[in-house]
Amino acid sequence: MSGVQQAIHKSGDIAQALLAHYDVHARTLPWRAPPGQNFANPYHVWLSEIMLQQTTVAAVGAYFQKFTQIWPDFAALAAANDADVMAAWAGLGYYARARNLLKCARVVVAEHAGRLPETEAALLKLPGIGPYTAAAIAAIAFGQRAVVVDANVERVVSRLFAISTPLPQSKPLIRAATDRITPDGRAGDFAQAMMDLGAGICSVRAPSCLICPLAFACDAARLGNPEIYPAKMPKAAKPQRTGHVYWIARDEHVWLVRRDEKGLLAGMRALPDDQWTARLDGHATPPAPANWQNLPVHVAHVFTHFSLRLDIAVTSWPADADGPGDGEWWPLKSLDKAGLPTLFRKAAEAVLDAGGKYEYAR
Repeated sequence: MSGVQQAIHKSGDIAQALLAHYDVHARTLPWRAPPGQNFANPYHVWLSEIMLQQTTVAAVGAYFQKFTQIWPDFAALAAANDADVMAAWAGLGYYARARNLLKCARVVVAEHAGRLPETEAALLKLPGIGPYTAAAIAAIAFGQRAVVVDANVERVVSRLFAISTPLPQSKPLIRAATDRITPDGRAGDFAQAMMDLGAGICSVRAPSCLICPLAFACDAARLGNPEIYPAKMPKAAKPQRTGHVYWIARDEHVWLVRRDEKGLLAGMRALPDDQWTARLDGHATPPAPANWQNLPVHVAHVFTHFSLRLDIAVTSWPADADGPGDGEWWPLKSLDKAGLPTLFRKAAEAVLDAGGKYEYAR
């Protein structure tokens, strides 16, 4: 393979050594079965894998517990109110995952009698399930041999084989190398062991090669430069966008709107804004005529493809007047239950920290 060191790797030895280490050092996670025991609950595996996409294990734990308490299986989740699920997801980010979660649960109930299909090919047909997630579910929930490659596995394998081709061009090489070392038995444990290794010993910076169970087979450790793998292309700078967010208060309530069903943060409750997007700055026009006051604070947030800075304008609203358009008055004392995305929660906290109950004159 181009870009791969030509050292001889005994794939069976690698799998055996890693599984022996996993049997002793596996992380205890609420969605996992213990090493070497029966396969994990498919609903738990699916839910955790969707939640873990572009998110850390530490961030997911509380959300997983909440979801499984409220919606313990596919049938319960499929019957859930969309707004309730989106509110429970708030703060976890990448909200398209929550919308696909509902779509997938409903397809599983309607077309698969409430049970996940067991093959990668069938799993790939479900909403929100891509190649990695399908492989992970097939291996971890159903014990099938599948090649499971997430960011942690990419790092471990690129170091094992000293794959010098930069990401993303190296992805086919990494997958082929992972296939070489994936055992026929205990594929789910092997996949989770690789993830654990990458999350701990084989970390991004300062990997602990001296205690790594795969150091004997690792080309990067032998070369003395594991930190340079996986090689990556230089990142382009993220565009910086600006906009405004608007706080409209009345009688211990704040005006919230529902975002469009398509686009960024789709379908979520939010504070009104000036229609900023990933491609365009906001137009700085308030949602209604009023005596707006600009706060001397702003909020910043980093999305996948751009960074955003929002200025905050506040006003009060007459008690006897209709709200400014489509939306709802939400009580300030239960604002934490509105399910605001992190960006708008930051803005609300900034307003409340700056004084909260403004006596704005219309």
